[in-house]
Amino acid sequence: MRTPDPTPPPRADSSETLATLLALVPGLKLLVGLAVGTIVIAGLYFGREILIPLALAFLLGFVLDPLVGRLRRWGLPRAPAVIVVVLVAMGALVGAGLLLGSQVRQLSAELPTYQQNIRSKLGNLRESMRAPGVFDGALKTFDTLQREVEGTPAPVAPPVATGTRRGTSAAAAAAAASASTPLRVQVEETPPSPFRQAMGWLKSASGPLADAGIVLVFVVLVLLDRLDLRDRLVRLMGGSLHRATDAMDEAGARIGKYLTMQLIVNLTYGVPMALGLWLIGVPGALLWGAVAAVMRFVPYVGPMISAVFPLALAFAIDPGWSLVLWTLGLIVVLELVSNNIVEPWLYGASTGLSAMSLMVAATFWTALWGPVGLIMATPLTVCLLVIGRHLPQLQFLDVLLGSQPALDAPTRVYQRLLAGDVEEAIELSGEQVETAGSVVAFYSQTGVPVLRMAVGDHASAATVEHRLRLVSGMEALLDDLAEQHPGADAGGRPRVVCIGGKWEVDTLGARMLAHALALDGHGSTCRPAALPDADYIARLDLRGVEVVCVSYFSPEPQVRARYFCRRLRRQWPRVRIVLALWNAPAELLAVDPMEALGADAVAVSVEELAMRVGQLLGADAAEGFMPAPIPEEDHARVRALRASGALDDERLQALFALTSKRAADIFDVPLAMVSLIDEQVQVVRSAHGSLPGTSGTAGDLNMPREVSMCGHVVANAEMLVVPDLARDPRFAGNAALRGKGLRFYAGAPLRDAEGHVLGSLCILDVVPRELDVRERRLLQAMADDLMEVARGADSQLGAIDLRERTDAADAPVQPPSATVGQPVPG
Repeated sequence: MRTPDPTPPPRADSSETLATLLALVPGLKLLVGLAVGTIVIAGLYFGREILIPLALAFLLGFVLDPLVGRLRRWGLPRAPAVIVVVLVAMGALVGAGLLLGSQVRQLSAELPTYQQNIRSKLGNLRESMRAPGVFDGALKTFDTLQREVEGTPAPVAPPVATGTRRGTSAAAAAAAASASTPLRVQVEETPPSPFRQAMGWLKSASGPLADAGIVLVFVVLVLLDRLDLRDRLVRLMGGSLHRATDAMDEAGARIGKYLTMQLIVNLTYGVPMALGLWLIGVPGALLWGAVAAVMRFVPYVGPMISAVFPLALAFAIDPGWSLVLWTLGLIVVLELVSNNIVEPWLYGASTGLSAMSLMVAATFWTALWGPVGLIMATPLTVCLLVIGRHLPQLQFLDVLLGSQPALDAPTRVYQRLLAGDVEEAIELSGEQVETAGSVVAFYSQTGVPVLRMAVGDHASAATVEHRLRLVSGMEALLDDLAEQHPGADAGGRPRVVCIGGKWEVDTLGARMLAHALALDGHGSTCRPAALPDADYIARLDLRGVEVVCVSYFSPEPQVRARYFCRRLRRQWPRVRIVLALWNAPAELLAVDPMEALGADAVAVSVEELAMRVGQLLGADAAEGFMPAPIPEEDHARVRALRASGALDDERLQALFALTSKRAADIFDVPLAMVSLIDEQVQVVRSAHGSLPGTSGTAGDLNMPREVSMCGHVVANAEMLVVPDLARDPRFAGNAALRGKGLRFYAGAPLRDAEGHVLGSLCILDVVPRELDVRERRLLQAMADDLMEVARGADSQLGAIDLRERTDAADAPVQPPSATVGQPVPG
């Protein structure tokens, strides 16, 4: 008998078990997500009897709530305001129904008179269909060939009876056939009494009437308890109160704007339709115009259904075909104008949904809820889009449904290079050059970010093949850009040499710098990256070269850059050195480059490097900035400014002070001010806060117009945001700004009623910072409200609701990080 082994069996390592469970988590999450999605879809389908009236009520609530709010602002309590709005809406619907009903009765009385035209046209169509066609001979030939190939005998015509005997037999056969044919018996029901007809009609209408009554009750409740419902939805969304509030505001703004624009589009289609049919002579023109306007609420199929009725009526009343052709031409013209001019102009991207998602949403909601789902597909899908945008767990909805590109421009180019699609990457780059306005801007906004992503993925995700595709693809892309946009010829020995610091990615950055400097008029060339030993430095042959630009994409370039600069200065002491540190930390950029790295200047963007090189080649740093230009017809603007009284009206001083204080508090900046641009000077009417080198008083901030930032706002008539003044080529050399220690500026134009830009509401800071899209809109909203109050539109600044002006934009806006210091439309 064997003695059992006292050693216990080996246990699985706890770390291996944990790794196994973690490996199963994504699959479990996917299964749970599919199960939850299935349950939700099933609930939407089986609960449609309740959900459809509720959804319709919320949709009508979006339409009617602004009217309730208007009555409340006029002093009417909420309950009476809701009752008034609902009664007016019901009265409008009943009046429209009666008017259209009279048109229907008139048409039904006239239709019998058109029966002869209908019979005549149908008969002509029938005869034309029976007449020999163009392809009859070809079809007969084909049938003959088919029978010959298949060996089928040709059909034999039946014999024709001749003579008395044959005629007698034919008659007898016909008599026998008729005797054996069964007789057709038709049972006619007794017509129902008027009472039974009324009950049948009532039974048929009971369902829609009940649904309409439920919708009406829900609408009243939604309008009465709007704030309570809003609070409950915010509580259900959970998480951040700010995020839930933004989601509710964005959903309401998008749906409300969509419905308003849809109503305008429908009216711009229905009114011309009614007028055109009346001029053509189609009866019931008002009815068909109203049907066309209402049916356009139904996506895709609604316009086709509404076109059937006027075409059928034109076919019935006209003995010829001219009326049908005129009606068809009218419908086609209106469709082309509405689809290609009116809708793109009014809609823009108000819903934020892509065309594909609209098609899929229409199919999905129609399959769930029928025709009502088709009508409500867009608003319901907008709600899903907003939820996906503000809830991280459902972010995939924003990606699937949104109209904005899933990948930004640098990521798209980077992905094409990784996939080996060099031609497509070159094509995308050409489009981005046109969008950016110049090759230099493309390098800064797209080229450098592509190489940053490549550096970030070098050790974590990129394979050897990916790295090879990226380098070879970028070389081909840069070759194409150099060929399409040639720069200044060095003409012998160049004045500027751009060198890659360590890797091939650094060399690609150096190539972009050399091309950008050549486009800027500086003779430049590029040298590849290599180990900066004594032999390499000697082989550079920098005789006659004045500036050397070294490109580094490393996040910690201090040691190598310092070593390179020391060896370079030892061999070529007269050469100026500019370091392009694309991924350097902020701490490194804040120190003196001469002392920390041994370089003459440091740049973090292509534009800044071009500015630094220009200064080292002889440009005066004190004059290396762009003065504020003078716009055309500036004298009219100056007259409007002086006539407005804003320069000296003491009644506006408190308003300006309140606005600047509010802006400084909201944006958390050390200084906010209201400035007006006169003919030659910037006049600061109000300033809240202070900067180093200033006392904080308004008079201490006055300066000549040409050196002021607000002068650029007036010249361009749009918002100006500069994240870092010290690194923006347009303003880095402005001594007036440097003396006050300014690093950040954002200014929104102050427009009067005629559109003249009198000045700006601006915020300033002594450290670089960004201003996102929503913050930009808020600053512009505060500027617009300031001017509205100044014109006497309201007595208190706080009485104006800024949310209406700061909701999410309809058109996609370039992120602030993509355009450094570029003016942004307000």
